[in-house]
Amino acid sequence: MGLQRNVSLSTGLRYKGHSPFWAYILHRIGGAGMALFITIHILATFAEQQGWKIGDLINKLYTSPAFQIFILFCVLFHAINGLRIVILDLFPKKLMPYYRQIIRAELALFIIVFGFAVFSVVTTALGRMS
Repeated sequence: MGLQRNVSLSTGLRYKGHSPFWAYILHRIGGAGMALFITIHILATFAEQQGWKIGDLINKLYTSPAFQIFILFCVLFHAINGLRIVILDLFPKKLMPYYRQIIRAELALFIIVFGFAVFSVVTTALGRMS
């Protein structure tokens, strides 16, 4: 049975849950972004096999740097945050008191890896333009 909470929608929207809350929200956004990408990819492949022009249009979207950066964000954050969740689940008694510090370490790792990935996408895109 779930918890009974009398919290209005406006109160819930004003909640400022700091790093654990943002890790939760970004994990969900990453998962939803990957699911959306896979769905669109399947539909684009089907459209191309049927000879429809929309398949080519969607493939042009895939090669745009902005879309690639968004998908990189989704995949990398979801993967790194998932590793943090697994590690905390494996050693809850030892690591749970440090979960905020672990989230900060996760964020630092994500920023470093994502920074290199974005740099790679941007330099590749600039190389195509010249």
